[in-house]
Amino acid sequence: MREQLNLTEQDGYEALQGHLAERAFKARKAHPDLTNEGAIRRLMADPEVVRFPTAILFDTEFLIPGEFAHAEPRGDQASDGFVLVIHPHFKDRWEDLQYLVAYHIPSINYLDVATHREAEMFGALLTGMEKEAYYQKVCELADELGPVPGAEFLTEAGPGSGQGASGCCGGGCS
Repeated sequence: MREQLNLTEQDGYEALQGHLAERAFKARKAHPDLTNEGAIRRLMADPEVVRFPTAILFDTEFLIPGEFAHAEPRGDQASDGFVLVIHPHFKDRWEDLQYLVAYHIPSINYLDVATHREAEMFGALLTGMEKEAYYQKVCELADELGPVPGAEFLTEAGPGSGQGASGCCGGGCS
């Protein structure tokens, strides 16, 4: 008879983190140069990296003000795929897009289970950066969209401190 496992939420989180890291390392090995359109489109078409079919669209539809990208479901089931809607400001900026695209792969692969923590971890590992440097790069790009009128971003240092907190990355990071 098998011993029953008493797994905790923390065990599940650690398993997710391990799987995410493994996927990021494999993706980095298979796709080492993500500085051009063809490379990013191949990454997004690789089922070993992106679990569900995902197209890239440059548009502001489905984006809230200040948001740089959003993975929009194509149907009722995840298996129907996604459209990664990216703000047109970043069109043809493929060297920068690797950071923004990488940020959204966990939300496509792991759906609502993925948070900004997983997005930052995956993006950093995929692009070969330290997590904080990756986060700052994403914030720098998101900030190009300008401040969101009437929005006050909460940071770890408190409202309006000007110090970015992990997870804001919809603009107004710094």
